[in-house]
Amino acid sequence: MSQSYINVIGAGLAGSEAAYQIAERGIPVKLYEMRGVKSTPQHKTDNFAELVCSNSLRGDALTNAVGLLKEEMRRLGSVILESAEATRVPAGGALAVDRDGFSQMVTEKVANHPLIEVVRDEITELPTDVITVVATGPLTSDALAEKIHALNNGDGFYFYDAAAPIIDVNTIDMSKVYLKSRYDKGEAAYLNAPMTKQEFMDFHEALVNAEEAPLNSFEKEKYFEGCMPIEVMAKRGIKTMLYGPMKPVGLEYPDDYTGPRDGEFKTPYAVVQLRQDNAAGSLYNIVGFQTHLKWGEQKRVFQMIPGLENAEFVRYGVMHRNSYMDSPNLLEQTYRSKKQPNLFFAGQMTGVEGYVESAASGLVAGINAARLFKEESEVIFPETTAIGSLAHYITHADSKHFQPMNVNFGIIKELEGERIRDKKARYEKIAERALADLEEFLTV
Repeated sequence: MSQSYINVIGAGLAGSEAAYQIAERGIPVKLYEMRGVKSTPQHKTDNFAELVCSNSLRGDALTNAVGLLKEEMRRLGSVILESAEATRVPAGGALAVDRDGFSQMVTEKVANHPLIEVVRDEITELPTDVITVVATGPLTSDALAEKIHALNNGDGFYFYDAAAPIIDVNTIDMSKVYLKSRYDKGEAAYLNAPMTKQEFMDFHEALVNAEEAPLNSFEKEKYFEGCMPIEVMAKRGIKTMLYGPMKPVGLEYPDDYTGPRDGEFKTPYAVVQLRQDNAAGSLYNIVGFQTHLKWGEQKRVFQMIPGLENAEFVRYGVMHRNSYMDSPNLLEQTYRSKKQPNLFFAGQMTGVEGYVESAASGLVAGINAARLFKEESEVIFPETTAIGSLAHYITHADSKHFQPMNVNFGIIKELEGERIRDKKARYEKIAERALADLEEFLTV
């Protein structure tokens, strides 16, 4: 592929990081950003890497998965992390920033780079003859979204506005749940949390009275166009959920079940199903429980489910307009397109969820786009690192049930040998291994 520059489309966190990484490797970049020519409902300025919903980049400790991810990015020369450190504000153990100062600094560092040319224009076609990083965000313009959609014969660009909570399997009380698939079809693939009639009534009462998170103004018209939130379903009638995600039919108690039940009934009054969410089996999601409840309310109400009394939520359910790709079918672990090899994708559109995760995907896509430009082999980061585990997750998850994911220790390759029971000590060991493996990876 003969060319003299690389395109980057979109100057959010992922696009800004990708452009910077490419330029730092001595390659000219054309960075396209439509804001300044065409506005979006959620952005307030024309600056790069604008933080729309929060000024927090979350925890900074290495015993927090996003803290580990940030440390890996620091060691890789991330412009997003450099700007965040320079504009941070007091926030306890979290890395929070002055929102405007952060965005302004990223804009200055990227736009003033001698090898980056900023082009304020909307791109409506996917280039076919130039290496390009597409990082247009979860609200990609309709014209470009159609082109991405066509990459996978019309099946590759999903529009969802719901995600269910995801739980650490080690925090589920297995004595209160049982493994079974409805009507015993196929292998027993679901953990089932049965409820008696009274347990269901109490749960329903708590759910319909729980406090919902406020919607951003730009989300309102899209709110009911996607999957119905579980709390909305509950408010439609006391039995509505019993014909939906909590349907008990075909999920009879196992013969050895000794928990509470209504008399001699062989089938629970209601059942909450949990489905394995990653290949390692360390994460489970609550099936059909997409929600817009406040996070504290989710914890309070969903811990009423038998077996989840002490559940640790690695990701709470969210409800918002979001568009993301079928990355397991469309992307390589390098963030390169399987369908159109001159393209790389980065940011929330790939199925990574969160500011830091988006920037991290841009960093990897930028590095690999630069390597392709130089006719060098692309790199796959170790799955023992936060960066590598995120890339592995979005490209190896079950395509049928793929949903956006935050970085968490559940997707990072487990430690070998005997399991360390103390969670903090285990996370410290995972972080120590990750940084050692990253250093070794960078010297190869």
